[in-house]
Amino acid sequence: MKKFLGVLAAACSVAALGVLEAPTAAAGVNTATTSIPTPNGTVEMHVTANCAGPEGRCFFNTQANLLTPDGPIGLPGDTWARQTITIRSTNRDVYQNAWYSAPAGMPRELKGANHDNVLSKAYKSISDYQVSVTYFGGGPMERFAVDGDSVQTDWSTGQPNLKGGFIACSDIQVVFGGVNVTTPSACAQTTFS
Repeated sequence: MKKFLGVLAAACSVAALGVLEAPTAAAGVNTATTSIPTPNGTVEMHVTANCAGPEGRCFFNTQANLLTPDGPIGLPGDTWARQTITIRSTNRDVYQNAWYSAPAGMPRELKGANHDNVLSKAYKSISDYQVSVTYFGGGPMERFAVDGDSVQTDWSTGQPNLKGGFIACSDIQVVFGGVNVTTPSACAQTTFS
C-alpha cells in the first residue's frame, strides 16, 4: 500500500508540474512546390513556412531551380529572373513585421539590397509583406534561395499573434536561352499548433 501511495504521489506531482508549465506554441511546418516545363528541364518553385516559439516568429524559405533528368540544378548563365514572395496572415487584423535574406545566408534586410547582382526590394502593406527579387545571371541553386522570418503582430495590441495562420507564397518569371516562363504561385500555409 505504501508503494502504491508513493507512486500515486509521484504521478500527481508530475501532472501538477505539467499544468503549471508556461504555455508555448508548438511548431507548424508546411511546404509547397509548383513547376512549369521548358525544353531545358522543369523550372520549380519551392516554398516552406514554419511557425515556432512563444514569441510568434514564423520562418519562410524559397528555392527556385531547374529540374533535369540528372536532378535539380541552378539556372543557366544567361538567366534573368524576377521572383515575388508574399507573406501574410489568415487574420486580417495582423500585420507582418518581417526581415529576409536574398540570397539566403546574406545579412537580413528590411528594405532592399544588391548582393552579387541579386537585387531585392521589400514592400509593406496593411496586411501583407512582399519581397521582389531580381536575378541578373545564373548560377548554383544557392543563388536562387531566399529565406526570412516574420513576427505576426496584432494591429490593436502590438503583441505577437499566435492564432492567425501564416501564408508564404512565391512565383518566379525566368528568361534564358529563348525561354520565358512564369511558375504558378506556390503557397505554404501553417499555424502555431
